[in-house]
Amino acid sequence: MLNPIKVDAVKLRAAVERRTSEAGWGETLWYETTTTDAGQLVTSEAVRAGAAVVMAAGGDGTVRAVAEALRGTGVPLALLPSGTGNLLARNLDLTMDFDEAITLMFTGYDRSIDLGLIDILRPDGGAASTHVFLVIAGLGIDAKMIANTNSKLKKAVGWLAYVDGGIRALPELRSIRMQVSIDGEEPWRSVSSHSVMAGNCGLLPGGILLIPEAKPDDGVLDFMALRPQGPFGWIRAWNKVTIENGVLAKSAAGRRLIDISPEVKDVIYAQGTDLRLLLEEPQEIQLDGDEFGAATSLHIRVDPGALRVRV
Repeated sequence: MLNPIKVDAVKLRAAVERRTSEAGWGETLWYETTTTDAGQLVTSEAVRAGAAVVMAAGGDGTVRAVAEALRGTGVPLALLPSGTGNLLARNLDLTMDFDEAITLMFTGYDRSIDLGLIDILRPDGGAASTHVFLVIAGLGIDAKMIANTNSKLKKAVGWLAYVDGGIRALPELRSIRMQVSIDGEEPWRSVSSHSVMAGNCGLLPGGILLIPEAKPDDGVLDFMALRPQGPFGWIRAWNKVTIENGVLAKSAAGRRLIDISPEVKDVIYAQGTDLRLLLEEPQEIQLDGDEFGAATSLHIRVDPGALRVRV
């Protein structure tokens, strides 16, 4: 499964066909994403045709779409990271090298990971739609940052373009009011937050460990809320995510320093299998780094071990 915008199809076909012959595998079936199908429909077609493994050659959007179609089928997903973030590959510590990724499809083993599921109710009041995410789904500052990222700049400088998107989003930042329920708790809580994220994995490009406890195969999701308090709240939140999570938490001495430091209440973490959000006003959302329109209500839950990945 290849995204022709992201991948050199001629180079990919030649490399796969050569490796197929060496491994003694059967015929390779080729499918491409289109403007009307991000990969779900043709991946389902590949499964019906008897595919033993499906490679997603493209960016995070292609990977998410292919995973959505492979959910619960038992057919493994192989990755040829070709996008800006390559989020799942980074979190599973998979190679970014073109030739190594193709070899891995033939020689690796299969690992079961969880999928995040999200039911989205749109402002138009139609029926809710269900989608999957592999790494992080969110609303608030992260979704606004992605929505404001310049696509041409993203193509030129990669994930650093999100920094520009974040700066562009600053004038839009404000607290979002919502009703929240985790794992069926009653009554729902009224909260306000600048961002709410649900993570199946926690590592972002640039080595930023946004959600340190998130694991792709633990059967739960990790929830994160940004609630900066006072004029220095954003600085404390940034230090929490970059310095504490990304540096100090990686060593025993650093973890001891975290233990004796004052608790940072500007960043809140929780775990669960089910999160429901009823938003006071429609908000932009993002799935695995792609903008996904506006929502008025979200139901986020985990589907344990629903996807096999070639690693």
